Amino acid sequence: MKQFLAELFIWWHGQTLGTRLHTALHGQFVGEDEAGNRYFKSKKGDRRWVLYNGPAEASRIPSGWHGWMHHRTDITPVDKKYDARSWELPHKPNMTGTAHAYRPKGSMLNDQSRPDVTGDYDAWSPE
Repeated sequence: MKQFLAELFIWWHGQTLGTRLHTALHGQFVGEDEAGNRYFKSKKGDRRWVLYNGPAEASRIPSGWHGWMHHRTDITPVDKKYDARSWELPHKPNMTGTAHAYRPKGSMLNDQSRPDVTGDYDAWSPE
């Protein structure tokens, strides 16, 4: 019962009941990535979507699948023709809001101080 209620109301934690029905009626399974996210396209082939394995976070889509999702390529990473580019890095999750988030020098949450001004900058002031 808890899972059923979660599918009705909690869209950010996996699929909803509507998404499950739409996928069953109109979706064609294309593949799955290493994180367990499942990718679908419409039977007509014009729409593509992902069912996340866990919280719905767009940054969890690896680069190869990202290109397919945004219609940049029709080759999925599960196809044998797919070759990852040399500049494609392994997926890293979005760390915003966690203790591992990027904090530049001078940030209130970083111990390092901001670099001194070198004197080549004049602040704007209204006349």
